[in-house]
Amino acid sequence: MADETPLPQEVVNRALTLTRRMRAAVDDNERAAYRTERDRLLGEHDYVPRVREDDPGETLVLYPDEWVEEGVVRVDRIEDTDRAVERSLSGVGSGDWETVEEHNRSVAERVREEYGDPHGENAHAFADFMSNHYAKRVEEATPAEREEFREEYFRRNAWPTEAQREAVEESLRLLEEIAVSG
Repeated sequence: MADETPLPQEVVNRALTLTRRMRAAVDDNERAAYRTERDRLLGEHDYVPRVREDDPGETLVLYPDEWVEEGVVRVDRIEDTDRAVERSLSGVGSGDWETVEEHNRSVAERVREEYGDPHGENAHAFADFMSNHYAKRVEEATPAEREEFREEYFRRNAWPTEAQREAVEESLRLLEEIAVSG
């Protein structure tokens, strides 16, 4: 539901930290303690964690609990994809996530203001992708990252309309143009 409170940023950050510590731990008890703390914290907000393996690395995905049944996300239960949270575990970006997210969101909104939709929707989808998967500014995207967005993320996560699909190349060009021009 779009009007529900999103998962607080401090909870997302702590879940990411605990997941990284859990994965780096050499002791089984330490790993279990991190997992227990992370799951308890997310459970207090009715979220569940999952690590998705991607070509460039791994991503922590936090889903609202009501979307998941026996460990499987039920697509028919998803009403607002913005409620899910994704953060790269690979840490490939150089900036802190909040600064990158703010910048990318601002650039995407300028695309929407200047060119309307579907370019604005596509720009916001790419901003989400670059912030959450790479912690990088949209204008720093490599050709491989742009291709990954178009071929994988956009189709699977943006739920694009026909108009969005037809405009995605132009939308990415406009987004880069606006980002670079400042």
